[in-house]
Amino acid sequence: MRKCRFAVALLLGWFFPVITACSFALAAPAAKDLSGRSHFKRALPGYRFSFPADHAAHPEFRTEWWYYTGHLTSHKQRTFGFQLTFFRHALRPSESKARSRWSLHTIYFAHFAITDEQQASFRFLEKVSRGSLGLAGTDPQRYRVWIADWSSELRDGVHQLQAGDDDMSIDLRLQPLKPPILHGEQGLSQKAAGEGYASYYYSIPRLQAAGTLSWQGKRYAVNGIAWMDHEFGSNQLREYQVGWDWFSVQLDNNVELMLYIIRHRNGTPDPNSSGTIIYQNSQFEHLPLASLQVKKLGTWHSKESGAVYPSGWLLQLPHQRLQLTLLPTVKNQELTTATSTLVTYWEGSVKVTGTLAGKPVTGAGYVELTGYIAAFRPDI
Repeated sequence: MRKCRFAVALLLGWFFPVITACSFALAAPAAKDLSGRSHFKRALPGYRFSFPADHAAHPEFRTEWWYYTGHLTSHKQRTFGFQLTFFRHALRPSESKARSRWSLHTIYFAHFAITDEQQASFRFLEKVSRGSLGLAGTDPQRYRVWIADWSSELRDGVHQLQAGDDDMSIDLRLQPLKPPILHGEQGLSQKAAGEGYASYYYSIPRLQAAGTLSWQGKRYAVNGIAWMDHEFGSNQLREYQVGWDWFSVQLDNNVELMLYIIRHRNGTPDPNSSGTIIYQNSQFEHLPLASLQVKKLGTWHSKESGAVYPSGWLLQLPHQRLQLTLLPTVKNQELTTATSTLVTYWEGSVKVTGTLAGKPVTGAGYVELTGYIAAFRPDI
């Protein structure tokens, strides 16, 4: 019995710091052998994407996530925002020889949130599981990731999402309306100075969503528009970077925008911050930091965490003659993930208005804000 208790204590004492280290930021240093060489691959120039194969997991990289957001409307015009993200974090590289089914080599996390825009309410759920005994995992042959009964997978070109509990759930089918768009330089998204401080990153910026949403004891047939991100790598941020502000925008004229501003500890934007604009015909353009402007319009103070977040933004791309105002549909869309990644962040639905080439435009989007409650620590 003492051995059993010691084993459990050892596992818990090692397991939870690993969760903290993940920080869902591709940030922790890759595992190394005594020579100092990384066991994990790094995101470097020269990778060639192939779809649909690259929707699936990449276990040769340490960290990976599949991220969906969207805006859904019921037949009575009730509107909801949703976020569903699956994270894969490897504790050690995959090996060709078989392991014990009990072997702890990968941890999986998931965050799921719904924003009720009419009632100005927000709720999130989280899951965490080890990648053994079939409790969670990825399919090595195709795109499928799951934790218990939550899952995301590709079937006949359609993304299928399932997540939630009895009071809050989604069962959605997402049909891509645009192809995958590669960010950065041919899909290599540099996040900090130095070789390998990057991820491979692409988005499907517009998917037609249909299915069901359960919320507060009621079940709704819904449809709408969704966004999908997929990133994988082994290192990303550095010790002088504190977090990031990330934006996705879907305009009603079939133009999309993604951009992120990585913040240094002194508040200045990192020069590797960038974005992508996607036009109606699916042509896209890389946006270096010098070509974009982001101005915060206000703040929101969380009573739960104490963090003070930006709340409302003015996004400007002078060269494209694009000016957008983003306002949260609900002020409080903060996730305090105490039982999974232990990261507190704001991730929320926003309404979008503005002008493009002098013409009025409207749309919807999502904003993610990290590093406002605690500075990023890559050395955990």
